[in-house]
Amino acid sequence: KAKLNGKAFSGGDVAQAIQNLPADIVDKLQFVDDYGDQAARTGVKDGDPQKILNITTKADRSVGILGRVTAQAGNDDRYNGQLSIQRINGNQQLSLIGRIQSTVTGVASSGGGGTGRGVNAFNGGGNSSPGTLRTGNPTFSFRDQWAPNLQVIGNYGYNYSLNNSISSSYGETYSSRGASDFVRSSTNQSNSHGHNASFEMDWDINKQNYLQITPTYSYTSSTTNTTSNSDNINHYNTGFEHPVNSTISNNNSTTPTYGITVLYQHIFTKPGRNISIQSSLTQSNGVTDKDANNRYRYFANSTQDSLLKDSVAHLLTHQSNKNTTFRTSITYAEPLSKVSRIEFNSQMRRANNDNVAISDTVLANGQTQQLHRLDNIFNYTFTEYRASLSYRYTGTKITFLLGAAAVPSQLNGTKVNSGTGQDVSTSQSYFRPIPVFRFAYSWSSTERVTLNYIGTNTEPQFQQIQPFADRTDPNNVIVGNPNLKPQFSNALDLVYNNYIANSKLNFSAEVRGTTISDQITSNFSQIVTPIDPSNPKLGNKSINQTDYINLGGSKSITGQYSVSKQLNDRKYNLNIIGSVTYGYNNAMSNNILYHTTAWQFNDRIGPRINPTENIEINPYFMYDLKRQFSTTSGAAATSLQTTTLAIDGRMYFFKTWQINYSASKNFIKGITGAANQNPFVINAGFEKELGTKRNFVLTFSGFDLLHQNNFIQQTQTATGITNTISSTKSRYFLVGFRLNLQKWNGRPTRGGRELQRRGDGSFIY
Repeated sequence: KAKLNGKAFSGGDVAQAIQNLPADIVDKLQFVDDYGDQAARTGVKDGDPQKILNITTKADRSVGILGRVTAQAGNDDRYNGQLSIQRINGNQQLSLIGRIQSTVTGVASSGGGGTGRGVNAFNGGGNSSPGTLRTGNPTFSFRDQWAPNLQVIGNYGYNYSLNNSISSSYGETYSSRGASDFVRSSTNQSNSHGHNASFEMDWDINKQNYLQITPTYSYTSSTTNTTSNSDNINHYNTGFEHPVNSTISNNNSTTPTYGITVLYQHIFTKPGRNISIQSSLTQSNGVTDKDANNRYRYFANSTQDSLLKDSVAHLLTHQSNKNTTFRTSITYAEPLSKVSRIEFNSQMRRANNDNVAISDTVLANGQTQQLHRLDNIFNYTFTEYRASLSYRYTGTKITFLLGAAAVPSQLNGTKVNSGTGQDVSTSQSYFRPIPVFRFAYSWSSTERVTLNYIGTNTEPQFQQIQPFADRTDPNNVIVGNPNLKPQFSNALDLVYNNYIANSKLNFSAEVRGTTISDQITSNFSQIVTPIDPSNPKLGNKSINQTDYINLGGSKSITGQYSVSKQLNDRKYNLNIIGSVTYGYNNAMSNNILYHTTAWQFNDRIGPRINPTENIEINPYFMYDLKRQFSTTSGAAATSLQTTTLAIDGRMYFFKTWQINYSASKNFIKGITGAANQNPFVINAGFEKELGTKRNFVLTFSGFDLLHQNNFIQQTQTATGITNTISSTKSRYFLVGFRLNLQKWNGRPTRGGRELQRRGDGSFIY
């Protein structure tokens, strides 16, 4: 997320912040691991951090008003419009930012009048299916200092999306019974909109006490119409099968969500000693109505000429899901010396869920009849407690954290057995001790090594431990396992960073190893049943059944490196980055154990060349190799190799003209049936600055000029390979203008004196 001078800006949207803040007001950029407001005030970090980009303004660019307008239109009903109005006065911020656009699926636009920088023709840069996507997202935010010790922050955003898309894919799945070839296609029309609002009050009651209250509200609504077809040819050792399924469905859903978070902190007289309490309550109530018309056909051979059975199922499903989550935590820090302290954290989280899904079938005469066997009615409560005690040492060169956490939890609830109509209660209790360890050694401010242990406990979901079959989807039956244990992963992360200032050389490397015990794994089986019980001569069909089990032995190792070298007063920069990933995953199919081994190698090298202020050239070479091996019967080893030669950049001439461009040529090996194995995508455009301040800019951009962005994207999983045919509508043009306005009045003052600042850029009133 994004912050401006230490506080959320533009609703936290990083793209909005970067595009709408002029570069000449920026003093510095801070990249922060954010553990939340409670950790920021207490220093006690818990859980996984979120990356925060904090932008601090220059002191003489902290009072002013700025505006930005962008309007572009093109062929194929493409358009892009942006409006940004912002007022900054110290800690006071007012902003109105809005954007509407119609994008193409396949090549991404930079949205600012230039070309799509660094577009990768293999990975696309947009959606992987042709069609249109219209979006809009106006946001309003304010931040104000109502009193020297009271600050408020408010945000409101509205978003909508109109998406029409077509998807087409083919591939192969495999299990212990053999392989299956499939072809799938679908069309989708969706309309969604939502509201998001929050209000934060920060009250420094006095030097010892602090209170923060944050209520939130959101509302989402969507309508989706989908037509899908699936043609599967199953070469099973139990016999040949050829099912063809088609579905026409309409979904309408709404989800309002309310929440509030309260944080209180007390700082004791003794330096470093503090206690804080944070509590939050969130409630959501989602409702979905689905109308699905399914047609099931079975054929005698690989063609669709010999029909064995044709049946339909028209279902109306009403589903509601109510979730209430309460969380509270207490954090206490006790200093032992100037460089050490004891940290204690205790928290409780309780989530209550009520789910009701009732299905009716539409008869041939148009009347409806409830199907109790497809009902899915359950409620459950998950409660987790976590208590940790750790010792933290912060020395000149060495920093380490050592401790332990105890995590007891309980999952209990009731589900209606659709087969008998009876309530079935389930209760499971779990306990897991987790070590806490982090060590860092700094040779200097620019050279550091860090070793961190992360232990993660994952409890099973309620439906995974149900002791009976869930037949909500007749062709995909789910059977729970009441003896399922929580999954636990051990991860050890080693990071080394070194910047050699005299040589202008930066080097970083990271290695992470992970092992998983009691992994919650699906045992995917095909249950053979007659196509028509009244006519056994028609043969058999397979119903998919999923059981849940615990397996051990899965592991992974990932290594990453980055080297950058600056030359000739930073006019030339050489960058080399790469990674190697190894994964070993145990799984089960038809009660037969198998494993999948996967490798991926990725390397990229390229200079960034700025011989003058008017020229920017960024060529690069990238090589990516993915390989996968599976011990499942009939599974073929796969190898996907992509080599990329690319360049992007821009050039300024005659002071007010700019040309920007990007091009990538890909050489792809390992995909069968690809129409274009070596796509070449070129984007280009120009800009012309007008006016005495050169703040009015005419723009022209062209995307996929050679119309070659019609590639195939391959996805490899443990159970198969899917090839998705990408967009063929990626060539389009945009013409328009951009207007930038700004006026600055100097430094913020109070009572005639200039305000001092904190390290995050916020001003002290």
